Amino acid sequence: MAPFMPAEIEPMAISTNERAFFERLGTRIAELRKAQGITQVQFAKSLQLSQQTINAYEVGRRRMPVSLLPAIAKLLGVSLEELISEEPKPAKRGPTPKLQRHLERIQALPKTKQRFILEMIEAVLAQDSR
Repeated sequence: MAPFMPAEIEPMAISTNERAFFERLGTRIAELRKAQGITQVQFAKSLQLSQQTINAYEVGRRRMPVSLLPAIAKLLGVSLEELISEEPKPAKRGPTPKLQRHLERIQALPKTKQRFILEMIEAVLAQDSR
């Protein structure tokens, strides 16, 4: 008697609508990632994936697992709704995500270092306004 061999599982076909959705999602993720100055390599390491996998997700060549979406949203600082939304949200007013991260780091510094940084910023701005 031959050993039991499971039938080979056929890859699930992806519809045109699904492919378009994953392409838009990948583009959105790439835009958010780039806006924060995060490289594909850094993003991949944070998600414990390869850079090639991230690239495949961003160009819509691979369907990303739904279970990965919360981690992606958290890394990019957006809600799940914002991440998968079909309609772009109006741009928020305020500092860019990278600038916001720098401001948060500066706030954690001792007061003397904060004053030093503020003096440097004010000096640069004063030169620029001349």
